[in-house]
Amino acid sequence: MKTFMCEDFLLENEISKELYHKHAKIMPIYDYHCHLSPKEIADNQAFSNMTQVWLKGDHYKWRAMRSFGIEENAITGHVSDYEKFKGFVDMLPYTIGNPMYHWSHLELKKYFDIDKPVNDLDTKELWDTCNNQLDHLTPHKLIEMSQVKVICTTDDPVDTLEDHDRIKESSLKAKVLPTYRPDKAIKIENEAYLEYIKLLEAVSGHPIKGVDDVIKALTIRMDFFHDKGCRVSDHALDTVEYLNDDDLAEQAFKVIMNGENLSDKMRAAYKGKIMRALASHYHKRNWVMQLHIGAQRNNNKRLFETMGPDTGFDSICDQNFSIKLAELMSDLDIKAELPKTILYTLDPSYNYVIGTMIGNFQGGGIKGKIQFGSGWWFNDQKDGMIEQLKALSNLGLLSTFVGMLTDSRSLLSYTRHEYFRRILCQFIGDMVMKGEYPHDMKLLGKIVEDICYNNAVNYFDIEV
Repeated sequence: MKTFMCEDFLLENEISKELYHKHAKIMPIYDYHCHLSPKEIADNQAFSNMTQVWLKGDHYKWRAMRSFGIEENAITGHVSDYEKFKGFVDMLPYTIGNPMYHWSHLELKKYFDIDKPVNDLDTKELWDTCNNQLDHLTPHKLIEMSQVKVICTTDDPVDTLEDHDRIKESSLKAKVLPTYRPDKAIKIENEAYLEYIKLLEAVSGHPIKGVDDVIKALTIRMDFFHDKGCRVSDHALDTVEYLNDDDLAEQAFKVIMNGENLSDKMRAAYKGKIMRALASHYHKRNWVMQLHIGAQRNNNKRLFETMGPDTGFDSICDQNFSIKLAELMSDLDIKAELPKTILYTLDPSYNYVIGTMIGNFQGGGIKGKIQFGSGWWFNDQKDGMIEQLKALSNLGLLSTFVGMLTDSRSLLSYTRHEYFRRILCQFIGDMVMKGEYPHDMKLLGKIVEDICYNNAVNYFDIEV
């Protein structure tokens, strides 16, 4: 029996151990997609207590606490931070089989030098021990300890990016760059769409009277983002609505402006025109386009109205998307305007859909131009990561994969890269042990280092 979370955690043979300890472990982190707060990084203030750094904004942990029967007030409400911490720590030993048990212990071990299971520790003593270290564990220090070279946050086109300016002026060595996420300009069906168009009009300085004006305003902001170092876009498509009909797209905009109801075809035509235009501009600027597909958001309407989005009430959407996704990518490819693209699916049953879709649009002399994104959200756990690695290696080229991202609001979540790297090394080591790949440690080590870091450096147009 192995000791819990020892140095060879998740590593089951000598090859996987060597690949991890001599190759994966030493590579820096290239975090090309996350939801870290630029303001928090720019302020670089010490956290007031362990709840603020460990639990705040972490809807993975909130969902587990709700499942354990903890009252909402003791999760996101007005009880003391210590009570929230105690509730989580009391629950954590009962998350057997949940990746959160591993993530939480990796976080305690890496950042607080605590290598015992929480069920062996006194809760108040754990609280005090961790809090006593927080004075020096500022955001900059946590990024430095994690060996992060590049961070791409998630930012709206109307954002001023002033916090990114402050970060550039700081002593932080890691590059922290914005990511362009224009969802609010694309989701024409949302109640807040008209108010958002007014904001976009104001910040871009371009009057918006039609769809072409929306695109013009978005490209003005794209230029602003580019000047700030942005080289990545991100779209939460949820499902892929797409129709190539410019006249119907213009009609959709007029209908919304007049306060009338959209048809499904109008909505798809509007989204199609905006997506084609944006993707074309991404291609011109050598940006990477990320498409996150398959989330069903804000399912609990009562709590959404009380707490807002991103609070733990989302799940997997089971709508088909492959036909419309192929149409979008093909329409861009015909005009040689398809940018480098990363496709993510939240529904793991679509792994082979994505795994085969990426092969349809490779080319241009770019290694892995179209990427199958890493196990995302509900899939960034052991089984989810392994299934994504299996699908990618079976259907494409694992060796060109740009690897793991954090996709988190917590600075402690960089341990998920360690989690992924251990799983990757075991996945590869297992193939070698079975005689499915030669025992060439030099080549294997290069493949591992490339997936962990080098492929991302070469893929994104960001100088490290």
